[in-house]
Amino acid sequence: MLYVVTVHHASPRWIEIQTSHIRRNIGVPHQIWTSLEKIDPAYGSHFDKVLELKALHAGKLNAIATEICALAEDGDLMMFLDGDSFPIADPMPLIEEGLAKAPLLAVRRAENGDEPQPHPCFCVTSVGTWEALRGDWTAGYTWPGVAGRPNSDVGGNLLRKLELAGMPWVEVLRSNRHNPDPLYLAIYGDVVYHHGAGLTGGLSPAHRALAPKPAPLPGNPVGAALTRLRNRRRWQRWERSAVRSVARKSQEFYERISKGGDDWLAELM
Repeated sequence: MLYVVTVHHASPRWIEIQTSHIRRNIGVPHQIWTSLEKIDPAYGSHFDKVLELKALHAGKLNAIATEICALAEDGDLMMFLDGDSFPIADPMPLIEEGLAKAPLLAVRRAENGDEPQPHPCFCVTSVGTWEALRGDWTAGYTWPGVAGRPNSDVGGNLLRKLELAGMPWVEVLRSNRHNPDPLYLAIYGDVVYHHGAGLTGGLSPAHRALAPKPAPLPGNPVGAALTRLRNRRRWQRWERSAVRSVARKSQEFYERISKGGDDWLAELM
């Protein structure tokens, strides 16, 4: 049995898209488990199991996995998906190939400041492996970020548990042929789409790497102060424009996906 673990919060906009793609592309016996906090309970009809949970995203994934481990066999599989990610092709060949090499495979968002950790937009492992690892999606464990400062994010503690156990994992990397966005609107391993958090308006390290470089400071104090001011205002204009661009592209692709058809996918692949 394959157990799909996903979480939806506050908005149902991806529920029918995600579950229809799961059922269309996964041919092996499977169940879809979720949490639907602040969402009409009627949407529960799209899932096999809905849990009442109140926690952050990673905590909900952990809680659902705990419930599955209590009833599943060690050899059963768990597939973690973000609420806005879904298979675009049969993922089982990739999963079978990956799990023949290592006990866990997952997306690594190398394009986002070379993040090193597994990401829950797509991750597959066995119930037995998850229990042996005491799997944990929360952030905490750090690595050097793009500015050299310690950084952590969802999946950080899972990375550390894999390291401490000496357990290898298979990285599933971005495979877009065309990239309308440096991080979002992503295809991984040619089998999974992850829309990303574009509508939140936040800019990731992948976006910030495209920011204009500041002009060098002149040697005199007055000139340096004026240049700093110009640099700051230039960066603020770029940031406002980038946030609007990310949100616009995110909404455009969402509307194309929700209408059905594969023209949006052909553009990315």
